[in-house]
Amino acid sequence: MAEVIRMPRMSDTMEEGNLVGWLKKVGDEVEPGDVLAEVETDKATMELESYHEGVLLYIGVKEGSVPVNGILAIIGEAGEDYKEALASAQADNPAGASAPAKETAAEPVVAATTPTTQASAPVVVHDPNERLKVSPLAKSMAEQSGINLHTVKGSGDNGRIIKRDIEAMMKGGGNVSAPASTHTAASSTTVKKAPMTTTYASAGSEEIPVSQMRKVIARRLGESKFTSPHFYLTVEINMGNAIAARKSMNEVADTKISFNDIVVKSCAMALQKHPNINSSWLGDKIRINKDINIGVAVAVPDGLMVPVIKQTNYKSLTTINYEVKQLAGKARDKKLQPDEMQGNTFTISNLGMMGVEEFTAIINPPDACILAVGGIIEKPIVVNGEIKVGKMMKVTLSCDHRIVDGAMGAEFLKTLKGILQDPVRMLI
Repeated sequence: MAEVIRMPRMSDTMEEGNLVGWLKKVGDEVEPGDVLAEVETDKATMELESYHEGVLLYIGVKEGSVPVNGILAIIGEAGEDYKEALASAQADNPAGASAPAKETAAEPVVAATTPTTQASAPVVVHDPNERLKVSPLAKSMAEQSGINLHTVKGSGDNGRIIKRDIEAMMKGGGNVSAPASTHTAASSTTVKKAPMTTTYASAGSEEIPVSQMRKVIARRLGESKFTSPHFYLTVEINMGNAIAARKSMNEVADTKISFNDIVVKSCAMALQKHPNINSSWLGDKIRINKDINIGVAVAVPDGLMVPVIKQTNYKSLTTINYEVKQLAGKARDKKLQPDEMQGNTFTISNLGMMGVEEFTAIINPPDACILAVGGIIEKPIVVNGEIKVGKMMKVTLSCDHRIVDGAMGAEFLKTLKGILQDPVRMLI
């Protein structure tokens, strides 16, 4: 019996997936556990595995965005008629039904010509201000061939311009944008010559398709910023003792502890004393989280990912260091699993290693707070009436005012500052 393969929900925030490419083709035999395709979600690129045995009879979408529960493919017995199963699946979920993949090449767009011109003017298919839907490969081919993408009619899903559209344009020979030319001018009739000027061709602009990850970042942080009333508290911390403690630890430890590890551990300890900071807004109630799960923001090419260190307060500095490195590496390779990005109760964003002295961060839902950590800066400070060189670091706590009041946030920062300025307290 034919089995319909639909787009699964691969993360808690996923609403659609971007089909990167198929690893199987129609007619291939499939066994349970075989990887059918690669799907880019809002958080990672993941493998779509088959749970069925048979032959791949039908592919609904070759590439592009597909909503959750949209029809991707059908697996059944060799030669089986899958059309009835497809029609039934589309009837059950019309909103998630995908258009069948097109096998025929798109018709080339023919350029209009007039008897008085030698070169044909391109036919504009798209409004110049319209954001084009184009695959990365098609875009690269168009740039190399000098093809104006606004003159290409897309034959992919939802009018997306794909490889075969560019190939059709190249074969047809039409609608290729002419290179811009330069022009110089000087007066030959005046005694005093005007300065020689050159007009350069416009460098134009580039439109980059928004990734699934960036879409979710925009939506979730937009919701956080404009629905959670943020306020900010900043303190400056003398990191002299923390620097000395880190140096002493790294002289004997096999794992080199970072300042970020020390900040993560210190936050976990401070959260134990201030459970209101480790909480979430649920509309008609506030959830006080008993587990302390700290998310650590990691920059990746498509945006920002937040792997989570579970039960951080119970872990040593070396364990925190190991987990942060492992999860950060997986985040950059887009190999994080959903459970490694869920369950955060507090988040830390550290830009100090990039030379940033101070900044504010947007709260990462469902957390009540996020801590923005700046760099350690040498500056003059007054100690016991004397001016000395201090190793100072600024941290800013962004708070959701629905949960955390100013006094609560200030008390948390006071505790955090005390731990970082006297790291021995981490052993208590």
